[in-house]
Amino acid sequence: MSETVQHVEQMVDEAPRIDVTETFLEWQALLGELKDKIADRFELHRDPCTEDLRSYGDPATGPSGSLAAYSGPEIDWLVHSWIGDPRTGFVNLHLTAWLGPQVRVPHLGSALLLWPEGWFYVDGVPRGDLVGDGAYFDSYYADADAPWLRFKQDHPDFTWFTSRTGFIRASLSPTAYCYSFPATRPNLDTVRDLLTAKVDQWLGWVDAAAAVPAAEQAALAARDLRIRRNIAERDPANVMGERMFGPELTQRLVRALWGGDRVLPRPVA
Repeated sequence: MSETVQHVEQMVDEAPRIDVTETFLEWQALLGELKDKIADRFELHRDPCTEDLRSYGDPATGPSGSLAAYSGPEIDWLVHSWIGDPRTGFVNLHLTAWLGPQVRVPHLGSALLLWPEGWFYVDGVPRGDLVGDGAYFDSYYADADAPWLRFKQDHPDFTWFTSRTGFIRASLSPTAYCYSFPATRPNLDTVRDLLTAKVDQWLGWVDAAAAVPAAEQAALAARDLRIRRNIAERDPANVMGERMFGPELTQRLVRALWGGDRVLPRPVA
C-alpha cells in the first residue's frame, strides 16, 4: 500500500477540476445523520457566535460554506461544518464533538474531504498520556489495534495520508484512520460504515464512563481547550480557507472551530 505525503493545497492543485456535488450531498446527509444521533443522546444548544455562519459565501457563483457550533451540559464544543465549492472538486466537511470534563472519554474527531478524490479521518482524540497511563490506553485504544491493522490490509484502495506537519501527526492517536481513496461506491460505503460504527462506539463509551472527580475537572477542561485551539490554528489546510475567503473570514472560522468567540458557558465543575 502506498502513502500520500502532500499538503492539501498540493493535492487540490495537481488534481483535475471535477464536479463532486453528488458525493458532497451524500456526505452532507451522512454527517447530518451522525450529528442527529449525537443530538439524540446529548442536550445541545447552538452557540450564538455561529448564527451568522449558517451560510457564507455564494454557492451560486463560487465557494461557500456553513458552520454550526453547539455546547451543552456534557458537550464542551461540537462543530458541524463544511467549506468549499463542490462544482470545482473541492469540499471539506467536519463533525467533531469535544466532551466536557465530567468523563475522560476521548473526543470524537471526523472529517471528509473531496479534492476530487476522497479522503477521510476519524479518531478518538486522547484525553491523557497514552504511554504514561497504560490503563487509559487499554480502555479505549487496545481493542482498536487489530481492526486498524486489518483495515490497512483489507482495503488496498485506501492510501494512508501522512501530514507534512509534525504537529498534526502528533495529534493523531495510534489507531486513527486517515486515508485518501478513489470515490467509488464500495469505498464510499466503507467510509459510511466505519464512521457510523465509530460514532456508535463513542456513544457507548460515554454511557459506560466513570465520572471524573470534581477537583480534577478544571485541569482537564483547560487541557482540552489548549489541544482544540492548537489543532484548529495549526491546521495546514487553513490555507484553503484563505484562498477562498481571505484571511479575515478564515480567522473567524478557525476561532469558531475551537470556540474563541463562544457565548455559552463551558461545562466546567
